[in-house]
Amino acid sequence: MQPIEIRIKGQIDRDWSDWLGSLAIVHTTRDETVISGVVRDQAAIYGILHQLSSLGLQLLSVTCTGKDTPDKQGGSVNVMVRD
Repeated sequence: MQPIEIRIKGQIDRDWSDWLGSLAIVHTTRDETVISGVVRDQAAIYGILHQLSSLGLQLLSVTCTGKDTPDKQGGSVNVMVRD
């Protein structure tokens, strides 16, 4: 299991949580949506990113923390996609 946080531009409906694997959906004051929670593995992360991409949503960042990160040291992987 791996904790993740995905930030996208704009605000999506909180009811989409079920469609995104029951991840939490929080809106920020910067017109962003933060999607966070725990996923099974990296394949689940890619699946969520594919779902968001198919909606044409602008990805801002993906942060993965915890024991299942690529370095296996409990560090974090952070990918920023801001323009």
